[in-house]
Amino acid sequence: MSLDRVRQEQPDPHRRELYGRAILIALAGNTLLAGAKGGAAWISGSSAVLSDALNSLSDTLYSALLAAGLQIAQRPPDESHPQGHSRFEPIVGLLVALAMAGAGLTAIWQGVRRFVTGTGAIEPGWPTAVLIASAAAKFIMYLMVRRIGSEAASPAIQATARDNLADVLTSLTALLGVWGSRLLHPLLDPAAAIAVSLFVFRAAWAVGYENLGYLTGRGASADLAAQIAEAASAVAGVLAVHQVVADHVGPKLRVDMHIDVDPEIPLRQAHAIADQVQAEVEALPAVDLAFVHVEPSH
Repeated sequence: MSLDRVRQEQPDPHRRELYGRAILIALAGNTLLAGAKGGAAWISGSSAVLSDALNSLSDTLYSALLAAGLQIAQRPPDESHPQGHSRFEPIVGLLVALAMAGAGLTAIWQGVRRFVTGTGAIEPGWPTAVLIASAAAKFIMYLMVRRIGSEAASPAIQATARDNLADVLTSLTALLGVWGSRLLHPLLDPAAAIAVSLFVFRAAWAVGYENLGYLTGRGASADLAAQIAEAASAVAGVLAVHQVVADHVGPKLRVDMHIDVDPEIPLRQAHAIADQVQAEVEALPAVDLAFVHVEPSH
């Protein structure tokens, strides 16, 4: 008797295509922005612009990590990972959070150092053009990557989208620092650099917290559990759903549920009902796998 030890599932080609598109946007956009901001920081001597450039450099590095991690996550199940490799994806999300935190530490160190040693007013010409263009580019990247992350139901790509949105705020904060140093006081530039780092830390915490939940078995929300029960109850022959335990095993949910059926029906019919319930629940975008237990109705 042969025993199946590996889940029979192949990667979704459309999902792979979405991943490739998100990686291309992240790598190309962040590389160009890191170079432009680095040049503007070198010309102007602005610590706020330098902090934003370091943030973009960290984005470029995590984009490379994202590419490698998502490639691994898309591998089909094998004997070493019989349920697939999807749990590598939130690990990539945690690496993204760590890269963001590293950029924040570098930015705050630069800001504090310039604040203590003092600095002159910044010429706003090139920094203004680069930072406004950066904010616009990051907002467009946010919209594009958010749509891809939602369609692919990918926490790593969704984390990248939120980082892009946070980068809009960091660029605008750096812009305020540049102009503030010119119009009000030179120390507003390093003060803006410190503010940029705080935005980066906040975004890093949000990304890290979410992906840690995916790795530690965070449960489904009450609304999502109700949606799962509703999908099962709609199947003909299901008289009641009395247990739904849904938690994350990687980016998607594994569901353990109990349904009640007529105790007088044949076993074959009860099994067919359970198969249909499994298919309906697994059709929900948030669900990876459902285990259905059949019990006689009282």
